[in-house]
Amino acid sequence: MSSASKHLCIRPETSSDFDDIHRIVTAAFGRENEARLVRLLRADADAYIPQLTLVAEDGDEIVGHIMLSSATIHGEQNWRVLALGPLAVTPERQRTGVGIALTEASLELADARGDSLVVLLGHPTYYPRFGFESARGRGIEPPTAMMSDAAFMVKALSNYDERIRGKFAYAPAFDEVSS
Repeated sequence: MSSASKHLCIRPETSSDFDDIHRIVTAAFGRENEARLVRLLRADADAYIPQLTLVAEDGDEIVGHIMLSSATIHGEQNWRVLALGPLAVTPERQRTGVGIALTEASLELADARGDSLVVLLGHPTYYPRFGFESARGRGIEPPTAMMSDAAFMVKALSNYDERIRGKFAYAPAFDEVSS
C-alpha cells in the first residue's frame, strides 16, 4: 500500500455521503451512467447490500467508493452471488492504492459474511491481483455474448461451492443504465 493510502478509513457509506459519491463516480468514469447505477442499486432492496457498499475516506474527504450488489447465477438452481461494481476513485487519487484498499476490504467483508462468489466485468490486468480469474473457467457464462472473456471474471470466496455454474445475471438496475 502506498503512503498516500496508509491513512485511509474504509467504512460503509451513509446517506450523507451520497452527493460526494455521485461526484466521485462521475469524475472517475467521465460520465454519469455509473453514478446513476449506484443510485438505482441503492433503490433496489433485493440488490443493495449496505455493509458491502464502502467509501474510502482520507481525513474528512471521501476519495473512493466500491459497491458489491446481489446478483444471480441461473443454472441447475439459482445461486445468489455478488457483483462488484462500480469501483471509483477520485481522479487525483487514482494509482495511489485507494482502489486496492477498497477492493480488499469489500472482498474480506463478503468472505466474512459467508458469500460464495464475486463476479465482475473489469480491467483484465487490474483484478487478477485479488484472485479474480476467468468466469468461463468456472463454468459461469456472461449475461451477454458481447462481454469480453478476459474482462468477465470471478473470485471464489471461502464459502464457494463447485456446483455454482450457469448464466450470470446482474440486478435489474444494470439493465436500466446504458453503457
